[in-house]
Amino acid sequence: MKAFRNFKIIKYLNPGWYFNLMPESSSTFSVCCFNSDVMKIPDKYENVVFPDSRFTSKSAIDLDAGFQAWNRGVMLKSENISAEKLDNKESINTKDEYIFIRKYYKRHRVYYYLIKNLLSFHNPFKELNAFFSTRKIERAELIKPHLEYEDYGEFDSQLVKNYPKVSVIIPTLNRYEYLRDVLRDLEQQDYKNFEVVIADQTDDPDKEFYSEFALDLKLIFQKDKGQWLARNEAARKCKGDFFLFFDDDSRVNKDWIREHLKGLDYFNADISAGVSLSTVGDKVPENYSFFRWADQFDSGNAMVKRKVFEKTGMFDRQFDKMRMGDGEFGLRAYLGGFMSISHPYAKRIHLKVGSGGLRQMGSWDAFRPKNFFSPRPIPSVLYLYRKYYPADFVRNAVLIGILPSLIPYKWKGKKYLYPLGVLLAVFFLPVLLIQLRISWKRSTEMLKEGDRIEWL
Repeated sequence: MKAFRNFKIIKYLNPGWYFNLMPESSSTFSVCCFNSDVMKIPDKYENVVFPDSRFTSKSAIDLDAGFQAWNRGVMLKSENISAEKLDNKESINTKDEYIFIRKYYKRHRVYYYLIKNLLSFHNPFKELNAFFSTRKIERAELIKPHLEYEDYGEFDSQLVKNYPKVSVIIPTLNRYEYLRDVLRDLEQQDYKNFEVVIADQTDDPDKEFYSEFALDLKLIFQKDKGQWLARNEAARKCKGDFFLFFDDDSRVNKDWIREHLKGLDYFNADISAGVSLSTVGDKVPENYSFFRWADQFDSGNAMVKRKVFEKTGMFDRQFDKMRMGDGEFGLRAYLGGFMSISHPYAKRIHLKVGSGGLRQMGSWDAFRPKNFFSPRPIPSVLYLYRKYYPADFVRNAVLIGILPSLIPYKWKGKKYLYPLGVLLAVFFLPVLLIQLRISWKRSTEMLKEGDRIEWL
C-alpha cells in the first residue's frame, strides 16, 4: 500500500492513521492531504485555517493547512482529484518538521522524534540545530477554533422524511442484564421504522427473555463464538438499507437512530460514526464534540449504508476473538472512497462492562493482553498493520503502542505515567521481545492464510 509522501512526519507520530494511506479504488474520497497546486481551501474557512509564515517549504505550508482543516472539522473532498496528484512531491526540510511537531504534539513526542532520527543516523547537526532553534515554539490549539455547522439543527432531512428501514445489529454474549437496558432504549426511539437483529452467543441462551420487548426482533442463536461471526451473520438477515451497529453494554438517547440518518443526509456521507463516551479508560477526546471526518470505525455505534458492504465486503473474520476488526473495516471503506463522518449527536454511553462480550473472548486493549506472557500486541494488530501499511509504519506503530501499554488500562489516560512505561520496557525487555516474536509469528500465519472477508 502506498503512503502520502508529505505525511512523513505523521507516520512517526500517528502511524496507524487511515489518512496516511492513498485510496486506490476511487478518485473521490475524504482528504487530509492538501496540495495548493491542485486544490484550494474555500475562503469561507478563513476563520478556521490560518497560514503559518514560520514554514519555509511549500509542502510544510500545505501539510499544516490540511492538518488544521481536517482536525477542525473542515471536510475537504478530492473532487475527482486523484491521490497521486494530491501527493506533494517537494520534501519538507528538517526545521519545518520540528516546527510542525512542536505546534501539534506534546513535548515527549518531540523528544521521541529527535531520538528516533539520531538513532537512524540522520545528520546530527541538522537535527540538533532544528530541535534547539524551534524550542520557543508553543503548542497550538489543534481543534480550536473548529468549524460549527450552524444550520445542522434546522436541517430538514429528506432522508428521515423518506422513512427508510434501519436494521440495528447487536451481538451479545452473557449480558442479559445490560442488554435489557439496551432494548428498553430502543423501544423509546422517536424514529420507528427499524428492526433489531440480535446474534446471541450466550452459553445458555434465555429465549424467553426477548418476549418482554415491543420491538421487531430477529434472533440468531450461535454456539460458535466470535464478534465478527455474529455481526456478519446478523447483517445477512437484515432487510434495511442502513445497518446500525450497536453494543450490548451501551445506553443511547431517544433521537439516536434519527440523528444517524440526519447526519448521513446532511453530509452526503456513507458512514455515520457515532461517538462513544466511555466510562472506563481514557477521557473523552475534545474532538468528539463537533462534526469532522471520522478516522475510526466503532462497531458499537455506527450506521453504514448497505452499499458499502456490497462493494467492500463485510468484516474480516481473521479478527474473531481478537481486536481491530472494526478498524480494518473502516480503513477498507476509506480506501474504497467511502465518506465517513464523526457524529457528535449520535452518541452512546459505553459502559465497558468487565465481564461477558469480548472481555470473555479476548482483551480490553490491542496492546494489553490478559496474560503477561501472551502475545503483545494482539496478533490481529500486526496482521492489520502488516497487511496495509509500509514496513516503517509498522515498526513505529509497534513501538508507540507497546511503551504505554505497560501502564495498567485503568490509568491509560494518565500521560504523565508514560515515562514509567519506558523504564518498565527497559526492565522487561527480554519478555517484551518474546511477546512480540510470538505475535509476529502468529500474524505471519494469518497473512499467509489470507483474509476471511465475507460478502452479503
